Amino acid sequence: MTLRSVILGTGSALPRRRVDNAELAQTVDTSDEWIVERTGIRARYIAGEGETTTTLALGAARNALDMAQVDASEIDLIILATATPDQTFPASATTVQAGLGINDCVAFDVAAVCSGFLYALTIADNMLRGGAARTALVIGAETFTRILDWEDRATCVLFGDGAGAVVLRAERTDARTGRGILASRLHADGRYNGLLNVDGGPSTTGTVGKVRMKGQDVFRHAVVNLAQVMTEVLTAVDLKASDVDWVVPHQANARILDATARKLGLDPSRVVVTVDQHANTSAASVPLALDTAVRDGRIKRGDLVVLEAMGGGFTWGAAVLRY
Repeated sequence: MTLRSVILGTGSALPRRRVDNAELAQTVDTSDEWIVERTGIRARYIAGEGETTTTLALGAARNALDMAQVDASEIDLIILATATPDQTFPASATTVQAGLGINDCVAFDVAAVCSGFLYALTIADNMLRGGAARTALVIGAETFTRILDWEDRATCVLFGDGAGAVVLRAERTDARTGRGILASRLHADGRYNGLLNVDGGPSTTGTVGKVRMKGQDVFRHAVVNLAQVMTEVLTAVDLKASDVDWVVPHQANARILDATARKLGLDPSRVVVTVDQHANTSAASVPLALDTAVRDGRIKRGDLVVLEAMGGGFTWGAAVLRY
């Protein structure tokens, strides 16, 4: 038997307003055909009045707790991955903590943009296995549309808002067949800051700034980095791509998903794709897609699942788990 972090439940939340490409084309110089051909995106959700990163995070957290049949009082660790917190400080995780009625637990944010959920999941896994906590809530939540330049059609069509969450618990499981996170690997290379960033911040411009991206350069790095880290994490536990039941990738662009699958020789039917309906929700992307596939019955208990993502920084990572 070995101690692992087991996913007890998943949850997600989306803003009320769904915006398809045709509606977007009424205010942005673009078209449904242009967006679909280049990205595979057909719609996204955009946060409205009263909807924030933490309200979405709370919705996802409550849904995950309901599925897990875990009371909020049992949570002793909350990690929220986001690039769009409600405030510069305090951490939005503490707002989620208060919203759930938890008087005291470890709560903090992680900033690794689209890789944020993988970073948060890995940190939580290490804390659970190390004994610092027993039951954790790991959330990815974003209101990314609030940092978009709506006159830059190359980037503004790519993103949406949303949140996803998982409840993790440290449990003793069979070392060979038991559920839980088997391995994870994380990377970063800050030399590529200029390819994908936000052109503002408290200590530089004093403003929030807007998303800037050199799309073709990011595409090339993403395919190479994601294929490498997925191979790396599978090798760590003596598995091959053919052993995997499902891949839940960061939902950045359908072409990146297709190219990565081809590079690894993965069956495209085993790749969970939600980018067409949610667009790129940054740190919320992986847990939102995971919850979608769990709730529609694709991912079942005992399935071998790989999660992967790459984001600005660059940061990238992958985790393999038995659901």
